[in-house]
Amino acid sequence: MPATESSAPESERTVAERIAQSMRAIADPTRVQILRLLMDAPDGRRGVTDLAARLGLTQPTVSHHVRIMATDGILQSTQEGRQVWYSLVPSRLADVFDFVQHSPSDANPSSVDPAILARISDDLALRFAGVFSRETVAEYVASSYELLRQGAPRDRHLSSHTSRFAADRLGSLALADSEGVTDAAASGAPTDVLFVCVQNAGRSQMASAILRSLAGDRVRVLTAGSEPTETINPKIVAALDEIGVSVAGEYPKPLTDEVVRGADVVITMGCGDACPIYPGRRYLDWELPDPATMSMDGVRAVRDDIDGRVRELLRSLPPVNAA
Repeated sequence: MPATESSAPESERTVAERIAQSMRAIADPTRVQILRLLMDAPDGRRGVTDLAARLGLTQPTVSHHVRIMATDGILQSTQEGRQVWYSLVPSRLADVFDFVQHSPSDANPSSVDPAILARISDDLALRFAGVFSRETVAEYVASSYELLRQGAPRDRHLSSHTSRFAADRLGSLALADSEGVTDAAASGAPTDVLFVCVQNAGRSQMASAILRSLAGDRVRVLTAGSEPTETINPKIVAALDEIGVSVAGEYPKPLTDEVVRGADVVITMGCGDACPIYPGRRYLDWELPDPATMSMDGVRAVRDDIDGRVRELLRSLPPVNAA
């Protein structure tokens, strides 16, 4: 019996020591940067050439760091022809995510060249010609840029996110200012659904991704956060990928007045009274636990709950081009 009683604690110590060793292995600043780039990748994977170019390092240096993390069971590799892709091992995602999120960033706050902001304004002015003046578009581009930069100062995609955020806000404003746009059933137009949670990194992103995958062009989906964080929780991305759903380049963004005004359905998830109320909109409050600090099993449970709610919501929405 003594030998049997001591074997279990030893096994637990072995697992704990292995995890601790892995965490020490990724404490290197370069490895933290590599992990961040993998988390930010649209499909969760990158090659050594891409990583080296983004980090400004040589390929042998990157290969050295990647091999260490692969040996420690943090990264996995997939070969397609001559190309080798590296990605996070799904079972280690939660541990690595928590570690990387709390590691100091060595990057300076992001900024966008004023010439790029001017180009974004020109492009959106062309897109919304006859609806908004160039001056109005430029104001929305500038305010969208400042809102995103305040919420995610190290956003590596600040230019494209600014353009998309400004376009979403202007589109919502155009809908809100048009006569009869909130009556989707009568107009036959796509229904506008806005999902709002606190960080816009978990529940609202799950719901929006699942609804987009189910509804296609039938629904225009937007998300926002009352206190948005910098990036979507990688555990959310992983949990959605397990059921064949992609976040499709989404990112956390702040809640603004015009997106609420332009929505037909507003669904809140734990953000309290942060969302303004306008007549003529359908408001729903989904009481869901925040998956931010949950294990992957907990995240999956929230995902499945949201999936059921989204399917029920979709059945209640009017079809496009209804008679």
